Amino acid sequence: MAAVLTEARVNFHRNLVGRNTLSLSRDGVASNADGSQNTSRAIAFNIAQDLGAEIIQEKLKGQRAGKQFEEAVEAFLVETFPMFQSLRPGGWIIENVGGSRTEYQISKYEPFAHLAALATAIEQDRNLASVLGNSYEISPDILVLRKPEPDATINQERELVDAESGQYAVIRSANQERSIVHAIVSCKWTLRSDRAQNARSEALNVIRNRKGRTPHIAVVTGEPSPARLASLALGTGDIDTVYHFALPELIRAVEKTCNDEASAMLHTLIAGSRIRDISDLPLDLAV
Repeated sequence: MAAVLTEARVNFHRNLVGRNTLSLSRDGVASNADGSQNTSRAIAFNIAQDLGAEIIQEKLKGQRAGKQFEEAVEAFLVETFPMFQSLRPGGWIIENVGGSRTEYQISKYEPFAHLAALATAIEQDRNLASVLGNSYEISPDILVLRKPEPDATINQERELVDAESGQYAVIRSANQERSIVHAIVSCKWTLRSDRAQNARSEALNVIRNRKGRTPHIAVVTGEPSPARLASLALGTGDIDTVYHFALPELIRAVEKTCNDEASAMLHTLIAGSRIRDISDLPLDLAV
């Protein structure tokens, strides 16, 4: 019998294939490929075949495909991450806020609650917006949240806290009731240069604007091109790790193309711990 994580990965790919997020056109172009690039087309085709993608008349529009990819990643995390209580106990919420960008979602939670006041001030004084630009804006796709704990839970084995100490720690529901942002997950079905830079800019805003511990900052993508993956994954200081929706399948697909440059780049990303598989994400979130 397969492990829960293995079954969840299979379900994740079934979701993408079943909803035609991952599909093939009649002339063999996968829905996550750049049709103008031979290497991208070849790699994406091999991945799509490996995962059992079907031929459809017309691929989904980019916005719909991106939304469905977010929903698939959300479903995968809901199915897996709360199961790892032995590694990371707590009351967990996985929330897809990618479709709610009209509201400043992240300001509802710690350590970003102070940004609500800043957003209100900017709405009332547009001169502030011209000064700050978008340096305070954070519009995540998926949030992994932890509920603050009651003292009864904290003290269940022995009395660890009381009214005399720990009066400002956000993990105590006695101090505050907002959920705490444990991780921010950005979902990019494909990568173009602007999308890669947007992910980096948002990650830096997360780091700069927090008042507390930095959350995990992850990107999940279905991009088949190692060169484009490298544009986001190489380097440190902003994004923790890039997670590919099908890394073993990507490795096999790249090998089939016999493209030395693509193979070398992918090897660099993997050996340098800059890219991992979607199935690694729940375990990394437990750290």
